[in-house]
Amino acid sequence: MDYHIGQKVSGHITGIKPYGAFVVLDDHVQGLIHISECKTGVVRALKNELKIGQKVVVTVLDIEQYNNKISLSLCQDDIMLKQGILKKSTNLRKHFWTNNVLNYGFEPIASLRDEWVTEALNRISK
Repeated sequence: MDYHIGQKVSGHITGIKPYGAFVVLDDHVQGLIHISECKTGVVRALKNELKIGQKVVVTVLDIEQYNNKISLSLCQDDIMLKQGILKKSTNLRKHFWTNNVLNYGFEPIASLRDEWVTEALNRISK
């Protein structure tokens, strides 16, 4: 998969459900724009905001590693403009996950145990 978080991609809407809109990005990749990411403010019905076949430019919010589901946003730029932090490839969401394939992410807490024990013993002995 050639997509990354924060990337702007174009696609077209292939389906609309009450919870979001499905977007085809290329021949093999499809993503979902959740209703909360369609526009800033309240969206009562997606059918009033988007149409099937409509071309859209979306921001990749998240890519689930194991099932390759892609979360997309239409309003990410609007949010960043309002807050005055629009930068290239900036994403407001924080992603706290561990990638077991590339071996980066959170370290196991056990790796810090020896340091904590040493600090605790030093405090007790004082």
